[in-house]
Amino acid sequence: MSDKEELEFPNSEDTEDIEEIVFGEETMDKPEDNNAEEENKEAATEKADDSDDKIAELEKRYMTLFAEYENFRRRSAKEKEDLYASAVANVTKDWLGVIDNIDRALDAGKNADESSVEKVIQGIELIGKQATDVLAKLGVEEIECTRGSKFDPNLHEAVMHVDDDQLGEQEVAAVFQKGYIYKDRVVRHAVVQVAN
Repeated sequence: MSDKEELEFPNSEDTEDIEEIVFGEETMDKPEDNNAEEENKEAATEKADDSDDKIAELEKRYMTLFAEYENFRRRSAKEKEDLYASAVANVTKDWLGVIDNIDRALDAGKNADESSVEKVIQGIELIGKQATDVLAKLGVEEIECTRGSKFDPNLHEAVMHVDDDQLGEQEVAAVFQKGYIYKDRVVRHAVVQVAN
């Protein structure tokens, strides 16, 4: 081609023909659609990856929390067991002195003659006081109940009824067995006879 030859540029009709030949009618829009589809796929993949990451993080947190709860549950059960064992040991220790004195009183009673019976009785009275002291140390108190006191079904258990002119309505006539209370909880109701 020489410098003097002029180049001819195709007119607009010719360019449409060339585009059709190169890209084809169907492929003209395709490059833009491919980009959009690829962007949608990438966005969907990113969302799926984000969702998978979030699920994995939640699963990890759940497993950590579950493990911590299991450890807490086991530790609490062990502490509760240890606390109960310790309480039983402490109460037993307090009662061992009373049991030892009961054994001594029994030995003294077996070998007692008429002159030493009074000493055995005094020894048993001291054992009773010692037992009351142990209960008081533990926080257990005797339920106040005497002849003439008002009957309370929350504290007393009536096993008999008697008519007595000296006592009023629903008053205790006799106490057959002492009752005990720990704080607000009745350990054993007092067994009583109720008048009128």
